[in-house]
Parts: sequence; C-alpha cells; structure tokens
Amino acid sequence: VQLQASGGGLVQAGGSLRLSCAASGLTFSSYEMGWFRQAPGKEREFVSAITRSGLSTNYADSVEGRFTISRDNAKNTAYLQMNSLKPEDTAVYYCATGRISTRRLRSPDEYIYWGQGTQVTVSS
Repeated sequence: VQLQASGGGLVQAGGSLRLSCAASGLTFSSYEMGWFRQAPGKEREFVSAITRSGLSTNYADSVEGRFTISRDNAKNTAYLQMNSLKPEDTAVYYCATGRISTRRLRSPDEYIYWGQGTQVTVSS
C-alpha cells in the first residue's frame, strides 16, 4: 500500500492550498481517509477525516469552516482544501488510511497506512 501526499507549499496568510493523497495497493473505497499534521516541536494532531463512502466528515475545531475534506473513489484520491490559511497551520501534513469506526476517526492509532507528508508553510 502506498499513499502519496502532494500539494503543499508556501502561501501567505489568508491564502489557499489543496492537498491531494493518491492511494494505491488497496481497495480505496473500503477505507476511511484522514489528514493529520505535525508542527516543529509539537505532537502530530488530527486535522480531518472522511468515511469510505464520503458521506461523513470530521474536522478539528481549529480548521472547522476553513478546511474541506473530500474524496474521489474512482480516482483513489483524497483531498484537503485549505482556505483562509493562518501561520499556525504551518506543519507537515500527512494523509493516512484505515478501516475505522466513525467515533474513532480522530485517533491516529486507528490508521494503519501513512503517506510521507507534504510541507505547508503559511507566512504572516
């Protein structure tokens, strides 16, 4: 199984980025997808997740209303649209996948496969 995250970069505060996570080696539509991030000196934290059907999503309070998670099961790809970016959003963003109950989507321990991460830097 491979997860390839892309789309990170340098953006000014208030700007937007769209992250992509391309999956291979698994039946993508049978797995939940999540995004996590880790800033320097901080622990990895949950950002957002989406169920395998795409019908249910979950967001950290810090990104609610600014970020949107989606997936295209035909393309084996998940997305994270990030708007109104803030300097505190600066981190390495990781996509991850697993077969996870809705109530456990925020727990990184539930995810069995992880991508390599993509750097997002927001300047003030």
